[in-house]
Amino acid sequence: MNSHDIVRAGDIMNTKFILVDGLATVAEALARLKEEQALFTIVRKRHENDEFGIVLLSDIAKMVISKDRSPERINVYEIMSKPVVSVRPSMDIRYTARLFQHLGIQAAPVLHSGEILGIVTYEEIALSAAKVESA
Repeated sequence: MNSHDIVRAGDIMNTKFILVDGLATVAEALARLKEEQALFTIVRKRHENDEFGIVLLSDIAKMVISKDRSPERINVYEIMSKPVVSVRPSMDIRYTARLFQHLGIQAAPVLHSGEILGIVTYEEIALSAAKVESA
């Protein structure tokens, strides 16, 4: 990637995510993820001064399945990360990757005017860099 090829978070974000209430069970979230063929769960704000949360499939594997906990008895608020670090759609993916590395995160919602537009992950960043190089 050269200095003229700026790829932005909004260009590569994954728009397949679900929004759920924090009181939803992990089983309900998993059912919706499967039904909507999504990979990411965003937990809604409870009020205007609240923040979004996020639950990744790896969170479910680590905090529910590996501990032999019942997905029907665990609410998403119990395993979510909150507040979630977000990025702007206009952020250069090189800075997004640096932010991820600095904070030790794997994914971040793309937020514009208080609305989540999608999710960007290391996978999208790496795949977009490969596309730019081959073009």
